Amino acid sequence: MTPKQIVTELDRYIVGQFNAFDRGLAIALRNRYRRSQLSPADREEITPKNIIMKGPTGVGKTEIARRLAKLVKAPFLKVEATKYTEVGYVGRDVESMIRDLVEVSIRLVKDERYKEVESRAYGIAVERVADALLKKGTDLPEGINKSTLKDEIAKHNLDQMTVEIQVADIPKPVELQAGGGEINLGSIFGDMLPKKTKKRVVTVAEALKLFASEESEKLIDLDSVESEALRRAENDGVIFIDEMDKIAGKSSGRNGPDVSREGVQRDILPIVEGCTVSTKYGNIKTDYILFIASGAFHVSKVSDLIPELQGRFPVLVELDSLGVEDFVKILTVPANAITDQYKKLLAVDNIDLGFTDDGIRAIAEVAFEQNNTLEDIGARRLQSIMEHIVEDISYDVETEGECRKVVIDRKYVEGNFTTESRNLKKYVL
Repeated sequence: MTPKQIVTELDRYIVGQFNAFDRGLAIALRNRYRRSQLSPADREEITPKNIIMKGPTGVGKTEIARRLAKLVKAPFLKVEATKYTEVGYVGRDVESMIRDLVEVSIRLVKDERYKEVESRAYGIAVERVADALLKKGTDLPEGINKSTLKDEIAKHNLDQMTVEIQVADIPKPVELQAGGGEINLGSIFGDMLPKKTKKRVVTVAEALKLFASEESEKLIDLDSVESEALRRAENDGVIFIDEMDKIAGKSSGRNGPDVSREGVQRDILPIVEGCTVSTKYGNIKTDYILFIASGAFHVSKVSDLIPELQGRFPVLVELDSLGVEDFVKILTVPANAITDQYKKLLAVDNIDLGFTDDGIRAIAEVAFEQNNTLEDIGARRLQSIMEHIVEDISYDVETEGECRKVVIDRKYVEGNFTTESRNLKKYVL
């Protein structure tokens, strides 16, 4: 995708940040593709221009990360900086984010390979289900043979019929955690132990899914999957580190080492700078992984990060607070607009919920006012306000009855937000 195409896609869901983050991120992602088209010698010299973004809560930072996970085909991982501790202390060490990225890449490549063998795996699954149904004791119409039975299964005409099948008995893995590292005993000893099976009585539809999954695993080359996954994570991986401001600032020194702040920064530095991390699939270099850090930076500043780490995030993007017009767009423009969500929810109870233009603007004005007088929580304020507005409507429903029309206009909104009801803190999670 070109930068403009990426921005266009993001603007379907993100409002108010086009001139800030959207453009910078789109260029950064496009540069990954540009680098891949260069000669191996040139690729070695070009490293990602990591991004750090500063902006109040609720302006779209996390939403951008969530949408990117669906948008880009490259391995994408979102982590929170506050979840890590310095190496040597109890908790997750920062190298685990690289291992998590590899796991994401493995799943991504596996899904692609599964789609390539999907038709073959399904054909084998139909064959196995037919064999199971033809076994003695299965209730089938008289005179049916295997060929016609397979046709009926493939057409999903027998989905609700039950069948007894043999499936692999996969023991639940035991997870041990020590110093932030996770050891999966199941994955270590699984291949050494004999494969066990167990009998299950399931529907034909479920049996098809189970068998298709088993056959897909057999048809794909796991070694090639791991190799490709490591390559993608290494060259195309994107790690989004949220809540970076929470680990900024210097320790006072009065309570011992600050293992969750400066210590984490020191550990993040070599990973962002470029190092080699060991995973269960092999070693991975972090030199060409794109890192995007984010935080509100209300109390602390970007400059409170250790200088060496600041230097590894050369692109600083400041996101703007949202105004009334932005709130209006958030309520109406995105494909998953909040107003549309509530319309669909209440339609389940035969309530036809509608919003007038002046009603939408009134909601936006209340949100802006609340953010200025209480605390600026960005677009999250709209969720609080909308929940307050539809509370009575959501509660007063009939299980049966004709469709009821409810219109939210300015008068309705202002009636719900009198002077006494303006404080919405109880609705903020």
